[in-house]
Amino acid sequence: MRKRPGMYIGSTDSRGLMHCLWEIIDNSVDEALAGHGQSITVILHPDASVEIHDDGRGIPVDLEPKTGLSGVEVVFTKLHAGGKFGGGSYTASGGLHGVGASVVNALSSRLDVQVDRASKTYQMSFRRGEPGRFIDKGKTPRHDADFEPFLDSSRLDVVGKAKRGITGTRIRYWADHQIFTPDAKFSYEDLQARARQTSFLVPGLKFTLRDERRLPGTPGEHEVVEEVFQHDGGISEFVEYLAADSAVTDIWRLHGSGKFKESVPVLDDSGHSRMTEVERECEVDVAVRWGIGYETTLRSYVNIIATPKGGTHQTGFEQALLKTFRKVIEANARKLKAGSDKIERDDVFAGLTAVLTVRLAEPQFEGQTKEILGTSAVRSIVARIVEKEVLAKLNSTARADKSQSALLLEKVVAEMKSRISARVHKETQRRKNALETSSLPTKLADCRIDDNTRSELFIVEGDSALGTAKLARSSDYQALLPIRGKILNVQKASVGDMLSNAECAALIQVVGAGSGRSFQLEAARYGKVILMTDADVDGAHIRTLLLTLFFRYMRPLVEAGRVFAAVPPLHRVVAINPGSKPNETLYTYSEAELHKVLSELEKTGRRYKEPIQRYKGLGEMDAGQLAETTMDPRHRTLRRVRIQEAEAAERVFDLLMGSDVAPRKEFIVTGAARLDREQIDA
Repeated sequence: MRKRPGMYIGSTDSRGLMHCLWEIIDNSVDEALAGHGQSITVILHPDASVEIHDDGRGIPVDLEPKTGLSGVEVVFTKLHAGGKFGGGSYTASGGLHGVGASVVNALSSRLDVQVDRASKTYQMSFRRGEPGRFIDKGKTPRHDADFEPFLDSSRLDVVGKAKRGITGTRIRYWADHQIFTPDAKFSYEDLQARARQTSFLVPGLKFTLRDERRLPGTPGEHEVVEEVFQHDGGISEFVEYLAADSAVTDIWRLHGSGKFKESVPVLDDSGHSRMTEVERECEVDVAVRWGIGYETTLRSYVNIIATPKGGTHQTGFEQALLKTFRKVIEANARKLKAGSDKIERDDVFAGLTAVLTVRLAEPQFEGQTKEILGTSAVRSIVARIVEKEVLAKLNSTARADKSQSALLLEKVVAEMKSRISARVHKETQRRKNALETSSLPTKLADCRIDDNTRSELFIVEGDSALGTAKLARSSDYQALLPIRGKILNVQKASVGDMLSNAECAALIQVVGAGSGRSFQLEAARYGKVILMTDADVDGAHIRTLLLTLFFRYMRPLVEAGRVFAAVPPLHRVVAINPGSKPNETLYTYSEAELHKVLSELEKTGRRYKEPIQRYKGLGEMDAGQLAETTMDPRHRTLRRVRIQEAEAAERVFDLLMGSDVAPRKEFIVTGAARLDREQIDA
């Protein structure tokens, strides 16, 4: 193990260090999963050690007959000695290999284990896998303390008394710096995610995480931080936590189990390995929920061990879901106006949030890191259960199920149409040049250059502003697209409604990079997209509607910082200069700035023309004023639209533009008291 650590833990950097910790945590979780424990505590110490407590049954302390060693020493020094390996201790657990604790011990410069059993506290220590005793000077244990190995026979010391009925295990270890790279560190964020995930997957389990390291850049940088995770709702609550968009369906739970046979090697009385056929049971529990978005969140687990690279269980789930939806949509093709096109995996999985869990004894993983499930029989069991349960939901006659199923099927068909439409757009839309005609909207006033790093698309409000903007722009690199009034609110509308809306379709067509999950940033025809609306309430509303469209269907453009809002002036002040000197024109962008400019003019004794011009719209400016203030890169101000936190931004969009009225009403009523009426038009 020490010679080839990567074979067991994947790597010797932070990822391998975390994998060692997962091995110990998984053992504690297996106890909780079997109903023998309710709490797990993980403590990150300042000396780079980590401590794991659980209130399970405790590692066995009795002598094991074959080896003559205590159960504790067998678990930490012998391969394939875990309770989950031989069978009998766990019906379902995280590992087949039985080498987890042994690997951690072998790769640690020091490991201490304490076990509470039978009203006693037992203790044993190891240095790089060798049992013995550390001679600590003082109360704080150190990994470099003097060590006395056991020479004749190892012993399990009794170091205290435990309360009657109290059992559990405490493990503290220091990873060996001879094995791991110097920059390998325990990741608090990964631990936090694992603790939250485990608390969802084992309902009722209390998972406590404590960081005492005070490392810069971590939540515990300034003080010791402790978090407790406990969720009683199981994977339904997990899906609710993971889902960021508004719901199309409720959370559906799909349950079932199936049996299969497999041949495994079993040792007979003489010690020979014989292939024996055994019957296994596989329990399947899935929570699914579709939202209005197009991104997919799928988490899969085997005996609560995450399988980020999938495996046979995930393959079965995906195949069954696609097969079921194809069957139902083909049966209702006329009603859903689906045509003869076939739906694809991405159409079904758009907006899906799902947690897939399977439990079975001795699962076969591809490698000790357990990232891919390899048990082939699980695929057909999962597929059968998912197909049966989803079909029952889609064909249910209950009112709630019926309405949700109808919305879901419409969404899937709309996703299919959107995908086909995007493909057609991609194939047919090209920037016009001397040799080809343009199929772009006629109202687009395009620019001349082909370089999309320099080109700019101004989206202007109405034809009146378009006329002025045409005269103010530099036609070499500035394109103009007028929109009529307020476009469709895409936060409420379906994908199909959005694509059939003339203004939305024209905008997506002009940008030329597709929409939704098929959006390709590198295909965008313009380097900047600038929203140029009037500086009034209606202009702000139109800008919000446009941003909603970009946020939901062209988000990479926003994330890349290529969407801007123009900042037209609010006031025009003409300062009168004495004599033949020409008057000076000053533009201000807020009421506060206007008052400041006027007070400065009064201080210097300069007069200004009355009345001061207040721009209500872009159409009130002449071409020179619009170019000077809003369109000319040498003088204009642009406000870049950024997404620092996509989920938070989506919640705000949903609050302001979504179909749920009650939260929006509450937001308006609550905020009304803080609003100054005099500032509404500022």
